[in-house]
Amino acid sequence: MAKTKIETAPYDSADYLNTPEAISAYLEDALADKDPAMIAHAIGVAARAQGMSAIARKTKLSRESLYRSLSAEGNPELATLLKVLAELGLRLTVEPDKAGGKKRARRAA
Repeated sequence: MAKTKIETAPYDSADYLNTPEAISAYLEDALADKDPAMIAHAIGVAARAQGMSAIARKTKLSRESLYRSLSAEGNPELATLLKVLAELGLRLTVEPDKAGGKKRARRAA
């Protein structure tokens, strides 16, 4: 009996991030992990999905620095993240952590 060889292709999340809604859902999942490396990587994948060269040109940042900072090993500045998110048609928002994060006591005035 002859064995059938199975051909596979590498999986790339960027291939499926073709709408702002898909990118938003992908980034929400990354943010839920609360892992800075994963968040940076996910934003990098979203940027690649939209075209890293175009993002670099529009943000006036170099393509190479975007690839470097938006990787799992990168440590992007907040300004970089905000510029890239804006070019992706997204914005950063803050909301209470419903999972029961630390609560700070209010100081008396």
